[in-house]
Amino acid sequence: MNLFKAIGLKLASALLFTIMQAMVRIMGQVAPVGQIVFFRALFAIVPVVVIYAFRRELMQAVRTNRPFGHIGRGTLSVVGMFSNFASLARLPLADATAISFASPLITVALAAWILKERVRIYRWSAVVVGFTGVIVMLVPHFDFSHYSSGAGLAVATAGAIFALLAALFNAGTVIQTRRLTSSETTPSIVFYFSLSCAIAGAVTLPFAWHTPSWGELAMLVSMGILGGIAHLILTESYRFASASVLAPFDYSAMLWALIFGFWLFGELPTALVYVGAAIVAGAGLFVIWRERQLGLKRRLEEAGPRAPT
Repeated sequence: MNLFKAIGLKLASALLFTIMQAMVRIMGQVAPVGQIVFFRALFAIVPVVVIYAFRRELMQAVRTNRPFGHIGRGTLSVVGMFSNFASLARLPLADATAISFASPLITVALAAWILKERVRIYRWSAVVVGFTGVIVMLVPHFDFSHYSSGAGLAVATAGAIFALLAALFNAGTVIQTRRLTSSETTPSIVFYFSLSCAIAGAVTLPFAWHTPSWGELAMLVSMGILGGIAHLILTESYRFASASVLAPFDYSAMLWALIFGFWLFGELPTALVYVGAAIVAGAGLFVIWRERQLGLKRRLEEAGPRAPT
């Protein structure tokens, strides 16, 4: 384990994914979900090809010993991505992001059940406390009274359901990613994920297509490239720490969602945002401190008792 490297990579991926989601929300008002998924997945392959061709390791992106593992992950990812983008098209960025934070809680449970990771009460506590901080930050945002019509409420309800589905399948994707990293390379994991989603998005294109302007086309391409870079960084983070350790740091995306929500969509943060941010940061710092203490304890145990001098 390299805890600090893993956390740094996780935080960087959260920022890039939030920027991408802001773009998805903008494009979701004019383009069908399948088309957005197609561009997001297709152009996510570009960073993989460029980076690993430069490093002369391109064959690592297509070589695999576990094709069925990639198929399983791809299936989970396709459902998760379609659900996530559908929720972003129907809900404000802060609301959709808030619901998505059910995913780390599910990830911890699945890590204990499927991966047989030893999840101590301290990690459970950090995740729960972090989730509480997110709820505190979002109390002002969960007000559906501004949906004056029944149609508006139905759209919001559908968006919430899609967000919950996305949280469930994204947690499954994290677990499958963790399983694949034991034998598969980072570029192969990202490549086959992107390929699966691109194929699924392409299937929908004959049925729903929006001809984009040059500006919209640039945004569609950019969200794919950003998503690809973020996915490479995220996948790499799971090589240095367990899924349950990194789960609380998913909450950092909420801070970015509030910033971009205010900047792009006029969502004004309240005092509760700062309270919630302190709770989330405290939970994350507690995990770092606790893992450091456990690491020191393990090293002392491995060293054994000192011989008397």
